[in-house]
Amino acid sequence: MPDTVPTPPHPGTVYLVDDEAALREALTFLFTAHGLDTHAFASGPALLQALQHPPALPACIVLDVRMEPMSGLQVFEALQRLAWPLPVVFLSGHGDIAMAVDAIKRGAFDFVEKPFHDAVLIERVHQALACCVQAMQQHDSVRALRTRLASLSPREREVMVRVAAGKLNKVIADELDIAMRTVEVHRSRVFAKLGVRSAAELATLLAKAGWQDGAGR
Repeated sequence: MPDTVPTPPHPGTVYLVDDEAALREALTFLFTAHGLDTHAFASGPALLQALQHPPALPACIVLDVRMEPMSGLQVFEALQRLAWPLPVVFLSGHGDIAMAVDAIKRGAFDFVEKPFHDAVLIERVHQALACCVQAMQQHDSVRALRTRLASLSPREREVMVRVAAGKLNKVIADELDIAMRTVEVHRSRVFAKLGVRSAAELATLLAKAGWQDGAGR
């Protein structure tokens, strides 16, 4: 099971998929009663059609394992190919636990076994929404970092990559055929623009941004 994470500070959206009308209506009532915006679907294809447009975030998906014409696992595989992956909580009967565990290994957030207590499901949903909030914050952080990286000049990027690799100023100067003082100036500017204080911090920052061999992509 995933570790407990903070409940999101504001309501989220639940995309509910279950082909049993009575359960779908009951869960819609439950989620709505807890202040969650709920969109219910009777099948996987209906959900996938709705998610052709960007979802309202933060959001999670509550997905039954056994459905027609697409099983929950088939829907989950299709969801993973979308541009905006959302945390998925599976609803599984006793005989479906092995399938739900397999889905978690492939990236699903969690599963809740039927029959379940309302409080248990609500807790899992809040955890999934909190996970979505964290992912959104991380995405914003990376985007801001890439904006700062884009502000570097070509020469600053050349120096940056070598500094992050642990090379000494003299070695960098020789490789780029520039004065060591010039390397020091570029190094200082890189540190200032990216808000780091050491080569180790710089290397960590580039890894976070997904910087590949100085290509910036």
